[in-house]
Amino acid sequence: MEILIKIFENIMILSDAMSFYILVGLIIAGVLKQLIPDNFISSQLGKNKISSVIKSTILGIPMPVCSCSVIPLAKTLEKEGASKGSVQSFLIATPITGVDSIMATYSFFGWIFTIYRVITAIVIAIITGIVQNFIENKDIKKDQHINFSVSEPIHPTKNTNTETKCDNSCCGTKKVNKKFSVKESFNYAFNVLFKDIYIGLFIGLIIGGVFTTLLPKELLEPLFEYQFLTYIAVLIISLPLYVCATASLPIAAAFLLSGMSSGGVFVFLSAGPATNAITMGVVASMFGKKSLLIYLGVISILSIFFGYIFDNFFSNLEVFNIHTHPDEFSFIDTFSTILMFTLMIYSFIKSKYNNQH
Repeated sequence: MEILIKIFENIMILSDAMSFYILVGLIIAGVLKQLIPDNFISSQLGKNKISSVIKSTILGIPMPVCSCSVIPLAKTLEKEGASKGSVQSFLIATPITGVDSIMATYSFFGWIFTIYRVITAIVIAIITGIVQNFIENKDIKKDQHINFSVSEPIHPTKNTNTETKCDNSCCGTKKVNKKFSVKESFNYAFNVLFKDIYIGLFIGLIIGGVFTTLLPKELLEPLFEYQFLTYIAVLIISLPLYVCATASLPIAAAFLLSGMSSGGVFVFLSAGPATNAITMGVVASMFGKKSLLIYLGVISILSIFFGYIFDNFFSNLEVFNIHTHPDEFSFIDTFSTILMFTLMIYSFIKSKYNNQH
């Protein structure tokens, strides 16, 4: 019973540390959703060029989507003619650089770690896309020697604020004036985006609480003494684990409390959200096993590289940014946690109701 109480206490500590920032991040994401045209991203991507990879990464930064909801978006981009590299860059950068993920990362690890995570995510996304497109272009050139009838990808039209209405005789465009709506912002934040992450977030908090309480530090200490052994072990854990960019943070916090280096935590937070089992399945089905190997290989190598850089150049930095006792949190933190769990319960009940009807 004492262990269960301690697990619950650690779950509440993790929740109090991040709940306020999660809620603020969701609200900002809802506002961004209203301000950014729906087809803004898809209209900007094109051929297998470096510019398309950079565009997909940069344009994905303000998109308010998590690791879960980015998958259907990536599928849409692929259908509209975006290159393999562009789609993969979008898959990597968008969840980690989302405003909710940034705010939640700051709540645990402070601004320096957060900025480092965002910048390296952008770099990893761009390099992955460039490598993917480079190999793709080489394969296309090989095919052209064998078969001269290589089809060109379909390019999306650059039409960011129009919808097309066609009949049998003509086709014209009509501008859509998208008015800002506070109601729609909150609806997207708490009925759409939060719905995508609440299960993963809840599971992440449970795992984080259990790990913080029960993870045997004595057994892990020998592992943590060897940097690269830590990185490899974390990579093996994070590759198949389906935890979104935000929900992975409580688990990462538990690792750090157990003695793992900041670089090891970075590897988990960098590789995990981009390489879960579902994303790997999607990449393989869209682009093939060779593209999946490139995707996993580049992410793994660069995650370890940047984790090593962080451990060796920021070793004196105080990374952990949360209190470790419930009494040290403010009323706002506690209220935000209550509100967050209330939203979780509401989302769960609503989901069950919708499934039954």
